[in-house]
Amino acid sequence: MSYEPPSPPANLPTEIVDALNEATPEHLRNVASYAEALAEHKEREARLEEETDDADVEERPDDLPDDVPAKATITIKEINDNRYYYWQWREGDSVTSKYKGPVNPDE
Repeated sequence: MSYEPPSPPANLPTEIVDALNEATPEHLRNVASYAEALAEHKEREARLEEETDDADVEERPDDLPDDVPAKATITIKEINDNRYYYWQWREGDSVTSKYKGPVNPDE
């Protein structure tokens, strides 16, 4: 009794079909496991990229300079009894600051 091999999907490139046809059953199972994990990874990356794109659509504050990232927050520093606003954000392991202006005591 003879069994026919399964038919590959029509859109699968010939070089992949040929490589799979030459593989051992163990390699085929490893390929199947890897292909499933890789597909999940790529789908997750696409979702994260889409979420990041959606987050980038959020409006930037009008007074946010072009060289300050949208994730920056405003902090107040006191220097010689004077208070100043600074934009601050994290770049890797360090915190970067950029001067914004003096704190208005009437606020």
